[in-house]
Amino acid sequence: MKTATSLQRFYQFAPWIIPVTLILIWHGLTSTGVIPSSVLPEPLKVLSTFIVLLKNGELLTNIGVSAKRALSGFALGGGVGFLLGLMNGFSRTAEKLVDSSIQMIRNIPLFALIPLVIIWFGIEEPAKLLLVALGVFFPVYLNTFHGIRSIDPGLIEMGKVYGLKRFSLYRHIILPGALPSVLVGVRYALGVMWLTLIVAETVAAKSGIGYMANSAREFFQLDVIVLSIIIYALLGKLSDSIAKWLEKWWLQWNPNFAKR
Repeated sequence: MKTATSLQRFYQFAPWIIPVTLILIWHGLTSTGVIPSSVLPEPLKVLSTFIVLLKNGELLTNIGVSAKRALSGFALGGGVGFLLGLMNGFSRTAEKLVDSSIQMIRNIPLFALIPLVIIWFGIEEPAKLLLVALGVFFPVYLNTFHGIRSIDPGLIEMGKVYGLKRFSLYRHIILPGALPSVLVGVRYALGVMWLTLIVAETVAAKSGIGYMANSAREFFQLDVIVLSIIIYALLGKLSDSIAKWLEKWWLQWNPNFAKR
């Protein structure tokens, strides 16, 4: 019993061992002058900047703006990707008509689209929303499509034997069977969401974490730049934790996820 309890405590703190160790190494190298402050600021300096920006409201405002952009782009791109993944997964005809075009677009670098997006949508919010939506679209689409096509045909036949009609078959067998793959796509897309947001917020943004870091670069404020990077990392970790929680909640019936 004691061994099991100790193991549970270790698992609770294990994810933070490497980050804390890196912070301690960072503090040691910067405080002793091995790494000069002109290259990397001390952790305490970054913490002090965090407190100042938090008190004056600038930090929370920028985080709120970035979160709104990220979630709006995720809802748009993820929603379209899920629907197209369902459509192409269910219909061979739809796959032949649509999938090849999607794969060609998927292989276009996101950076290459930025000039075209600016010309079409300007530098306001629609351009940033589109870039984030494009980033999250493909992981959700591919994993939804793969999940639908990976359903065991034997399960579908069994459902038909038990009298399940088309809608009931989709609801009780096909969609639950595809859900693990769909959630993998969602989890991956949440990480891509923050990566593409960084790109989007360099497009003449007037607010957001990316704007804060970009402005700090012009004035060589390394503490603000490092703080922005840490915030992106923490937001990414928060998103991933939410995705893992959704996996546990929606996949309680799956023994592979119930054990986690």
